[in-house]
Amino acid sequence: MTAKVYGIPNCDSVKKAIASLKNNDVEIVFHDFKKHGVPAQLLDEWIGTFGLDKVINRRGTTWRGLDESLQGKAQSPEGAKALLLEYPSIIKRPVVELNGVLTIGQTDFSKGNS
Repeated sequence: MTAKVYGIPNCDSVKKAIASLKNNDVEIVFHDFKKHGVPAQLLDEWIGTFGLDKVINRRGTTWRGLDESLQGKAQSPEGAKALLLEYPSIIKRPVVELNGVLTIGQTDFSKGNS
């Protein structure tokens, strides 16, 4: 079994998710937002599946560091997508695709919790 994990390698939530998946004998394919960016087509899917409120991490330091005019862009779907593509660190992490199921922000993949 293989999981595709999207995130940033030094993020604690991403590290916890990867550890949990590996503990359950799941092979990891990692997509680093910082090195490879965010695939725009996948971002549309994530927004469609979870909604902007769940995709945007408004608690993180990157979001809090944006000025109000940039944060205001997140009010419209088009503005939010542009903001997420420019600042991938504001995407809630990790985004995991496992067995055809997409999750966001989940870190425990123990059997029975996935």
